[in-house]
Amino acid sequence: MIEQIESYFESFPDWVSATVIGLIAAVVAVIAGLVIHWVVFRVLRRIAGASNSESDNIVVKKLARPSRYALVALALVVAADAIPALDTLWDRIGGLVMPLLIGWMAVAILHALVEAMILRNDISVADNRAARRRRTRLSIFGRIATFIIVFVTIGLMMLAIPGVRQIGVTLVASAGLAGLAVGAAAQPALKSLIAGFQMALTEPVVIGDAVIIGGEWGWIEEIRTTYVVVKVWDERRLVVPTTKFLDEIFQNWTKTTSQLMGTVMLYVDPLTNLDPIREKFYELIEQNERWDKRVKWMQVTELTRDAIEVRFLMTAKDSPTLFDLRCDIREALMAWMREAMPEAIVRSRVLPVGPVEVNGLGPVSGEALSQMGGNGNGGTK
Repeated sequence: MIEQIESYFESFPDWVSATVIGLIAAVVAVIAGLVIHWVVFRVLRRIAGASNSESDNIVVKKLARPSRYALVALALVVAADAIPALDTLWDRIGGLVMPLLIGWMAVAILHALVEAMILRNDISVADNRAARRRRTRLSIFGRIATFIIVFVTIGLMMLAIPGVRQIGVTLVASAGLAGLAVGAAAQPALKSLIAGFQMALTEPVVIGDAVIIGGEWGWIEEIRTTYVVVKVWDERRLVVPTTKFLDEIFQNWTKTTSQLMGTVMLYVDPLTNLDPIREKFYELIEQNERWDKRVKWMQVTELTRDAIEVRFLMTAKDSPTLFDLRCDIREALMAWMREAMPEAIVRSRVLPVGPVEVNGLGPVSGEALSQMGGNGNGGTK
């Protein structure tokens, strides 16, 4: 076929025939690559759709686009072996295109594997600490590996340019001074990057942990190499540098497990019979679906002149559930006390006193004394 095309362009100058033949071969190669890609991925999508695993669909979706261009490049390489003009062109651009495609494919495969493994670690279960740890490690190491692949890819592409290669040799000769200058300028960024490695290895927090940092309570929503996103209870997001979790004190409510224990404080009159309150608390907590059936307890933790402080202990599977459980019990107890035991509600008591002897006025009642300003010397001098 190539010989027939060459015979057709014999009357034209050599450069015209070479250019036209090269263009025709390139178009045919591109079309062939696209057709092969369409057929292969049509079969792969059907296979992935027939399986029950969502991981197969993720892998096929991530690889579809970069593999399309990779097959086109492969078809052009095959065509360049037979067409000298196309081979000359490929020699000039291949050094840039091939590292780019290989790096793109490597990043796509990495992201597909990371997403598939994250999907297998279900965090919707009650005790999801192990799954959240694996997700955090996959997320951090996935970003670090992506950075390394992109860095190496750009380096290989730059080495393919002769002028840039000579500049690189010159820079290597002065790498000592340049390294010191760059290291001094990029010290904060390097510190944050190293902190990201430490976060992945030491795991002070993982995705989904309930934390209190900077006086704000929230959940770890995202962990990156240089910062952490904390979702606050009112839907705000705190962007916190990773170094803050390594250098400063913060509270992690779910460091070892998602299960938590919470309290509800209730203040009742000192003359209150506490047994009915204890029975009602046990009844309410056992009927509430948010209770995880681990701990229920009532204790008198303080006694003052005006009230008894009663603490109710309860547990739940995670921090949001525990917060809702505490609100439920607090509201239900107060409603029950208003109806069944109104005498238990704390009240202030004023004991009557006898008349006060005021110099020069004789006995004066407490009410009259208060009208005089509450001063025992009122009316005298």
